[in-house]
Amino acid sequence: MSEQTVLYDAPGPRARMITIVSSVIAAVLVIAGAYFFVYLPMDEKGQFDEALWGPLLDPSNAVFDQVWERLGEGFLATLEAAVLAIVCSLVVGTLLAIWRVQLKALSRRRFPGVAGVRFLVVALNVITRFFVEVFRGIPVVVTIVFCWALLPKLGIDLGGDLGALVLGLTIYNSVVIGEILRSGMEGLPGGQREAADAIGLTTGQSIRLILLPQAYRIMLPALISQLVVVLKDTSLGFIITYEEALRISNTTIIPALHNPIQTFVVVGAIFILANYLLSKLASYTQRRLARGRKAPGGRAAPPAALSGEMPGAVAVQPAPVGGPPKTDD
Repeated sequence: MSEQTVLYDAPGPRARMITIVSSVIAAVLVIAGAYFFVYLPMDEKGQFDEALWGPLLDPSNAVFDQVWERLGEGFLATLEAAVLAIVCSLVVGTLLAIWRVQLKALSRRRFPGVAGVRFLVVALNVITRFFVEVFRGIPVVVTIVFCWALLPKLGIDLGGDLGALVLGLTIYNSVVIGEILRSGMEGLPGGQREAADAIGLTTGQSIRLILLPQAYRIMLPALISQLVVVLKDTSLGFIITYEEALRISNTTIIPALHNPIQTFVVVGAIFILANYLLSKLASYTQRRLARGRKAPGGRAAPPAALSGEMPGAVAVQPAPVGGPPKTDD
């Protein structure tokens, strides 16, 4: 019997041979295209000269230390903005997700004798949904420019370009993170919410103790992808004159060394490395969370709120099969 997967039959010897040959041919074509259409034109224009790459890669170059001192300042500014935006986006996004789930739960309830409460819940739900749709649909660069150009004119002090960049990134990404977590909580089996109601937990307690932790674990890949987007979007700070890595490269290093390709290649490689490390950290965190959920026997441990491990709870040992043990008279 042939080996099968979930979606399709495993390829046979001929299909595997065709796949290998076509992959080799495609790789050869890609390498040949890169050589003839990328390497040779750049080599003819002298883009691989030592004078262009030396200031960035050769420690013995006269300006190597100065170049990397400026790049280091830019990347520190980039990391500062990224860390602040990531923390603020996670906090605001989590609160937004909890708020939307609670409003949806309240909208299903009836409030006899208090007509204004239901109207208030519906109004808050509409306002929150409007806020989400507006800021999720506006490009992040427009949000950043809006915070930088308009809010100071309204008398709101953001503390300079850093505050405007962090606020713009937070507004956009917190909405996206909030929707990720909300969909994660609403995608959980309904029995968990019903079990939480059965043991007397309020809506807020069931969200905080049961739904939200599971949503973080389930949606962790999507959350990490969004955090990588936050790190990359910090490069939009050059639009509002924030002195991050891209702006320093474009306004200081490239005009002095006349090597835009080389500088952007190095800066891009550093961004790729940072995003790769962030992805590896996410994978490690996900594995740790998965191991932490397993019971000693290899089975997943149930949430504390549903397993009876509540503060002050008394463990009840089941009686042996056949009734209580007999005692000798």
